[in-house]
Amino acid sequence: MRFQFIFKQSPANTTQVWLVPNTKTDFLIKSGLNKEEAAFVHKQSEAAKTAPEPILINRYKSCIWIVVCPASPTDSLIEKIRINGSRIVQHVKSNKQDTIAVHNLCKDNTLLMAIVEGIALSSYTFDKYFSDKKQRRTIHTCYISGSFDKKEMTDLLHSILGTFISRDLVNEPVQYLTATQLSKEIQRVSKEAGFHFEYLTKKKIESLKMGGLLGVNKGSVEPPTFNILEWKPKNAINKNPLILVGKGVVYDTGGSSLKTSQGMEKMKGDMAGAAAVTGVLYAIAKSKLNYHVIGLIPATDNRIGNRSIVPGDILTMSNGKTVEVLNTDAEGRLILADALHYAARYKPSLVIDMATLTGAAVAAIGELGIVGLAKDAEEDFELLQKSGWEVYERIVRFPLWDEYNEMIKSPIADIKNIGGPLAGAITAGKFLEHFVTYPWIHLDLSNALSDRNQHYRTAIGTGAGTRLMISFIKQKIKRKK
Repeated sequence: MRFQFIFKQSPANTTQVWLVPNTKTDFLIKSGLNKEEAAFVHKQSEAAKTAPEPILINRYKSCIWIVVCPASPTDSLIEKIRINGSRIVQHVKSNKQDTIAVHNLCKDNTLLMAIVEGIALSSYTFDKYFSDKKQRRTIHTCYISGSFDKKEMTDLLHSILGTFISRDLVNEPVQYLTATQLSKEIQRVSKEAGFHFEYLTKKKIESLKMGGLLGVNKGSVEPPTFNILEWKPKNAINKNPLILVGKGVVYDTGGSSLKTSQGMEKMKGDMAGAAAVTGVLYAIAKSKLNYHVIGLIPATDNRIGNRSIVPGDILTMSNGKTVEVLNTDAEGRLILADALHYAARYKPSLVIDMATLTGAAVAAIGELGIVGLAKDAEEDFELLQKSGWEVYERIVRFPLWDEYNEMIKSPIADIKNIGGPLAGAITAGKFLEHFVTYPWIHLDLSNALSDRNQHYRTAIGTGAGTRLMISFIKQKIKRKK
């Protein structure tokens, strides 16, 4: 779906959202409410004991939602404002309206961006496969007036649209989104956004001896692809690139270590890391951020076939290491390993991989955050955690202690691809560590797939990782200045 900002006053009868610095009656009357409305808003605001809820003024032909800006907005209060935006959207949708207007009477642009972000992200819908999609209506336009920074708002729109791209890719069924089709979708996005794109076919992947990607692909009738996305502006402030690696398993049956049908329900989304990388490259290219970023996406499905790898097989990876495969459902780390080794050729300043890698991460922290591990990247990890709080995709750091290597030792190969029933998210990280020779952060996206809408985080594909990484790149640019 598409979404747009229009920077002017809205047409009559459009639902309004007013951001106000206080609820003093004189101020509200001066701003456009009548005496009764102003008194009602003031009374409701005074009665609130916690963070203020949006207050509805129903004029019958139109509605005005009053949102009070907190004097000292914390990350948690900013998140509350986003959620307020989401709640307002549900009311607007129930009235079958497709536009909304936000009027900022506060001086701070932060809270305007928060509520607009909540509104826009909540408006998302994936209606491609509904037979009555023309009759389905959702908000597609947001009018913005009052105090705002047009460049900041435009960049925010790019971030929102990048998140929509990520969600769309996750929500597509594998009957359409094969590895080859994923490459075509990324190519389409690259042309729209203006970043460079190329993808490697199976023949080239074989020449690079990417044993992990080729091994996982053995059971598939569809060939694998290896996708290279690059945004390199002439004014890039970083000498060595930031590399983002995204897991691109377009469907995961578990292979020979077959999942249950319940375990497969959301596995069209096992390429959420790849989707996030694509959304990030779109947003930073559209915003023309002066930072050199490369995305690497190994893509395949993981199926059962006549030539599928089975537990006990040994794969030789592109860096020469051998891996005893004890569980074919631990396939994501196999394809990521080849991509992480490939990343070294660019002499990166930092590599961050994003993947829906383990159920252990979800078991540990649920869908409320992201599990992170890091090697030689202390300052960057702290900055990434700061971005996590900013966009409310919070990161919990797990250790990479040397002792965990004992759990992935193999008696017949260099390492094995699982470590046993304990510390699964950590041993997956320890496996990947064997393929990195640079500062590195691993993100296990336990919040990328959801069974239900959680305010502005929509069901199935949430778009997790996209806004996080855009914020991180902007933070890197600020620090460089």
